[in-house]
Amino acid sequence: MPVHEQSMQTLNAVKNNLESCILGKSFEIKLLLSALLAGGHVLIEDVPGTGKTQLVKALARSMSGDYRRIQCNPDILPSDITGVSVFHPHEERFVFRPGPVMTHILLADEINRATTKTQSALLEVMEERSVTADGVTYPLPHPFMLCATQNPIDFEGTYLLPEAQLDRFMMKIGIGYPDAATEKAMLRSHSQGQPADQLEPVTTMEGIAPIQREVQNVHISEPLADYLLEIVRRTREHEDVLLGASPRASLAFMAATKAFAFLEERDYVLPDDIKTLAPFVLEHRILLRPESRLGHRNVGEVLQQIVRQVHVPVAVGR
Repeated sequence: MPVHEQSMQTLNAVKNNLESCILGKSFEIKLLLSALLAGGHVLIEDVPGTGKTQLVKALARSMSGDYRRIQCNPDILPSDITGVSVFHPHEERFVFRPGPVMTHILLADEINRATTKTQSALLEVMEERSVTADGVTYPLPHPFMLCATQNPIDFEGTYLLPEAQLDRFMMKIGIGYPDAATEKAMLRSHSQGQPADQLEPVTTMEGIAPIQREVQNVHISEPLADYLLEIVRRTREHEDVLLGASPRASLAFMAATKAFAFLEERDYVLPDDIKTLAPFVLEHRILLRPESRLGHRNVGEVLQQIVRQVHVPVAVGR
């Protein structure tokens, strides 16, 4: 079954919108859209000023979706995110007032500056797409996506994300500095304000939902599924690894490769899709042994070694 032409037109329009705001970052934008189509969440780690917030804001505006931003800090409480029950004197009962999490696109800015208690409030949100307050469960809007940012330097006053929460992010990506020509073009594009504020929607969140269902039908052959699982399995057995990728990582890995293939206008996965996405889906889920880190080994090097060692299947077609 070929990729639906109308779906690709919609996705290309969204992609073009994002590329008009964040110049020179087509690949990173494709990763973000892959996570969206796969129903996953994204952790964007990069230095300040590289466009992390603008990218997420542009994504929400392009799809005419509800967008909320949480500026994380040590003072923020779990109820500031999920909502709180307030006593209504006229009705003589408690009424739930939803927090900013009740949205389509939620940006948790500098998530590692929130306390671990507040970070844990997002666990149910990320996994179940719901909020439970006073024994009542409230579903989130659909589709829902959490995009969190954090600074890879300046760790004073921060709280490291626990492995259980990192595992719930489908991808961890960075944006990086633009090259000289792109940065010059960026100066011109910002002469009349932020480009993200001037974007016009090209679709709706309701229009994205059926495309997400299409992505689920992208074919991954049995040899390729075995190839993907072998990479994940070896992260658990490598001598330098203390904590390998989980079964949740396997599911996220497969979903992400299907979405990436769909964006490449294919209804089947290729080995290159798996090799391309492995660092973004798996690296943040792997914890090295202390002695390996002291030996100046890093997760990226270990994962590259694993991918090189796993045999690539030849017969991968339908």
